[in-house]
Amino acid sequence: MAEEKNASPRKFCPNCGSSNIEWTLPQTWSTWQCKDCGYIGAFIVEDGRIADQIKREYRERRQKNGE
Repeated sequence: MAEEKNASPRKFCPNCGSSNIEWTLPQTWSTWQCKDCGYIGAFIVEDGRIADQIKREYRERRQKNGE
């Protein structure tokens, strides 16, 4: 448990819920890019439960749109 508190929070894409997200450039630390859906922006999610919900909704949208 102590390890969980000291570990840095995981970061998730607010569009698709993927954890495959990284800084666009280290110099622009406030801009993130998702390698799965292409999202670029400053907002990210750090709550895994919210990310799971985003993933479900993203999959449903893609299925509905026939992607």
